[in-house]
Amino acid sequence: MSAPISNVRPDPDPVLVEIADYVLDFPIDSTLALETARHCLIDTLGCGLEALTYPACTKLMGPIVPGTIVPNGAKVPGTSFQLDPVQAAFNIGAMIRWLDFNDTWLAAEWGHPSDNLGGILATADWLSRTAIAAGKKPLTMKDVLIAMVKAHEIQGCIALENSFNKVGLDHVLLVKLASTAVVGRLIGLTRDELINAVSLAFVDGQALRTYRHAPNTGSRKSWAAGDATSRAVRLALIAKTGEMGYPSVLSAKTWGFYDVLFEGREFKFQRPYGSYVMENVLFKISFPAEFHSQTAVEAAMTLHAQLRAAGKTVEDISRITIRTHEAAIRIIDKTGPLNNPADRDHCIQYMIAVPLIHGRLTAADYEDSVAQDPRIDALRDKMRCVEDPQFTRDYHDPEKRSIANALTVEFNDGSTFDEVVVEYPIGHKRRRADGIPLLVEKFRTNLARKFPVKQQQAILDVSLDQARLEAMPVNEYVDLYVI
Repeated sequence: MSAPISNVRPDPDPVLVEIADYVLDFPIDSTLALETARHCLIDTLGCGLEALTYPACTKLMGPIVPGTIVPNGAKVPGTSFQLDPVQAAFNIGAMIRWLDFNDTWLAAEWGHPSDNLGGILATADWLSRTAIAAGKKPLTMKDVLIAMVKAHEIQGCIALENSFNKVGLDHVLLVKLASTAVVGRLIGLTRDELINAVSLAFVDGQALRTYRHAPNTGSRKSWAAGDATSRAVRLALIAKTGEMGYPSVLSAKTWGFYDVLFEGREFKFQRPYGSYVMENVLFKISFPAEFHSQTAVEAAMTLHAQLRAAGKTVEDISRITIRTHEAAIRIIDKTGPLNNPADRDHCIQYMIAVPLIHGRLTAADYEDSVAQDPRIDALRDKMRCVEDPQFTRDYHDPEKRSIANALTVEFNDGSTFDEVVVEYPIGHKRRRADGIPLLVEKFRTNLARKFPVKQQQAILDVSLDQARLEAMPVNEYVDLYVI
């Protein structure tokens, strides 16, 4: 006979407790983290504004039921929508991730910690408008920046040593987890309620990576994070009602997350929670491309200039060797037909071919009008990815965190160009001095897509001033972006 299962309710799993205690008690006093969070904020919102020029994105936005009005609801930047915080989180989350053009974190698991801004900004704006209506003080943008730092840290620290993609789960699981924790703090959950909320995020259904991989790559990858961060707001609000949690959601034998979804393994941790992730986050500054290809695109841009200087064209190329790291091969080394923009921006060969031909890579270059150029697929057929074990080791090294790619071009006449190697993309911490001015310029460009000059300047005046931004009420900042 099997032994009876104990029904004694256990203490909460340590992972839940550590997240709750970090969110509630850890002070964020790193100047670098807060400054980087401000840059992350403006870059993320700017990317969302660019996405609003794409009907495939805007068709998903607005209230669930058309015409719904939510007094004191959260406003969606770049639109006239004012929604409940759950749906506002989906709207903001979808628009900021749509073009895959903002920050990235690469480790055993990869992802985009700025995805959490959907839940954070929607909740903070709703709370601020509600507070003002009740004669109370609103939250400030410093509260938003601190929440961003902590969400980045939770998502990124768990990602350092734990690969969810290897068990078929999508990284937006970590968006839901981190957003639930920091949104729970914003809405005033007690420690016990916050532990309950985090447990609800783990026990919830988790997204598969199906929509990110051939042969099913599709546009859900552009709104999956919006779905995750909005679900987090919903779970935090459920916990606020006093709804119970599940203390051994991770460790419960047979029925817990570890046994059901993580092959029986417990999470491993490289470092305690602090502000490391925000300080070291990667920005996508020059190219809207899956991050493992960023250095490859930079190398391709260099090669495009060399081709022109040598009087050669892409038709003269016989072979291209891509020396890269293991994660890039696993995610974006792709042959065969590419069926949609989501397919193309996760194909390293496509993201090299376009800049080799045109000397650029923009969001519009993933559309059918560009993809039908026969030279692109002809070039793709000439490319081969080869793993460099040292590139893979440097990718995982916490002191380097490189994302190296190297391209060698051979020609029909037997000649070759010297290999072009790029270890660190322009958005890397090691290249901040070069990257931040370009990030600010990117923000200016994105503001100009939606707003008249006077409104652009009002946003810039606050957004580029750390002290002024931190002191500004959340609702007033969001109002600057209203159409």
